[in-house]
Amino acid sequence: MANTGSTLLALVTGAAIGAAAGLLYAPDSGEKTRKKLNKDAKKAQEKFNKKYQETTSNLSSKAKQAKVDFEKRLEETLSSASYKADEILSAMESKLEDLRKQNSKLQKDSKDTSAPNKAVV
Repeated sequence: MANTGSTLLALVTGAAIGAAAGLLYAPDSGEKTRKKLNKDAKKAQEKFNKKYQETTSNLSSKAKQAKVDFEKRLEETLSSASYKADEILSAMESKLEDLRKQNSKLQKDSKDTSAPNKAVV
């Protein structure tokens, strides 16, 4: 973008210097010189407009590409996060199942050890 700005500045500066030099060294009459300057100004304006359109188009296409790249990276990140979340949930469910089995075993063992004490009393 800075390169395009420099190019446009150089174009406008060159047009101004050319117009000034043309006025100083003009062998033609004032009317011819004005027509020539008008013609040169229109050419400079056309070049400026063309560069402006190119720059606008270029920036627009770069913005669209950046958006596509961002969306792609976001989708990859979300997919990866979803996969990791599924792994974590699976591990937690497995651990919960193990804890339930241990709890069930402890309750069974607790009942087995407390049953003879009740019989003695």
